[in-house]
Amino acid sequence: MSANYDVVIVGGGVVGSSIAYFLSANPDFDGSIAVIERDPYYTASSSSLSTSAIRQQFGTPPNIAMSKFSLDFLREVGTRLAVGGEPADIGLHEPGYLVLATPERAEAQRAKNRVQRDMGVDIELIEQADLARRFPWLNTQDLALGSFGRGCEGWFDGPGLMQAFRRKARAQKVDYRAATVTGLTMANRKRVGEVVLDNGERISAGMVINAAGPWSAGIARMAGTHLPVVPSKRCVFVFESPARIDNCPFVFDTSGFWLRPEGQLFLCGIPPVRENDPDDFGLDVDYDLFDELIWPALAHRVPGFEQLRMLRAWAGLYEYNTFDHSGIIGPHPEIPNFVLATGFSGHGMMHAAATGSGVSDLIAYGEYRSIDLSAFRYERIANNQPIEEHVY
Repeated sequence: MSANYDVVIVGGGVVGSSIAYFLSANPDFDGSIAVIERDPYYTASSSSLSTSAIRQQFGTPPNIAMSKFSLDFLREVGTRLAVGGEPADIGLHEPGYLVLATPERAEAQRAKNRVQRDMGVDIELIEQADLARRFPWLNTQDLALGSFGRGCEGWFDGPGLMQAFRRKARAQKVDYRAATVTGLTMANRKRVGEVVLDNGERISAGMVINAAGPWSAGIARMAGTHLPVVPSKRCVFVFESPARIDNCPFVFDTSGFWLRPEGQLFLCGIPPVRENDPDDFGLDVDYDLFDELIWPALAHRVPGFEQLRMLRAWAGLYEYNTFDHSGIIGPHPEIPNFVLATGFSGHGMMHAAATGSGVSDLIAYGEYRSIDLSAFRYERIANNQPIEEHVY
């Protein structure tokens, strides 16, 4: 059994479905598109398990540009992704990010702020005394300042965005196939010829896009190449507290934990103290992270959280780019019909729209037009030109 498509996208999560939407909506592209998704109910999908936030507070212009583009799109999602006259709703909230800095990190935060302002992003630096006045529920004694982006940062319904991209792409005649890719056949080692599925089907492809998230390194190996991308588990905890916390933005603490409200509850998490084994795709929750690391840090930063009750938790996977923690986007230099869209290291949800639009440009025109993503090309790895990104 065989089929033929002009473009085959491996991975139907938010990035793959964004590419499918933008490409099928492009008036200058009239080819056929298939999306291969191994988890059609998205039960273990990174998109379904994401905390779904968007921030402008990056330290490099390419990532800031991705956030600006994607936020503009999210604000227009209702009409852009409407199907049959029914608008899409992703519940976008923009109360801002508050990134806290100790005296040792203050100058680095000021340097990032200069880059952000040069990119036209209005991020406010709040000194310690004013920080305590504006957020009286914070313990600011060990802080120098906070970096705050009100009105241009926040969170949204990420699974809702992914499904909205998917519905719109299907309405635009994109085929979604529930299957696992088990192999790629290569023509003279320079071109992907067929995509082999676990049901025995072989799909001829003019172009293959690797948007397989945490599984993308395995797809790359099928093409005979290497990606520095590994699965990295992140745990999310939901808790309630009797403390009154007014005007709570998305908070990044100096200890590494993050926090945001969700109605009357709160979500929080922290990077794990150890990385996953390369082949570990498990989604078991590490509850010790909350008891041993997060709760003490929460109680220190927000004294009202000395009293809280953890209600539930879940785990999801980042596709962690071990080279520089930024996305890898564009054609492989040695396999021109093998396009990469992976390695976002937790930024895939917030940068999905920019990625989809840029990759659509590449396929339709052979160049970037809507947004320049050339900084994220694969070649930067061999050339040792990292786009280093850390919140701190």
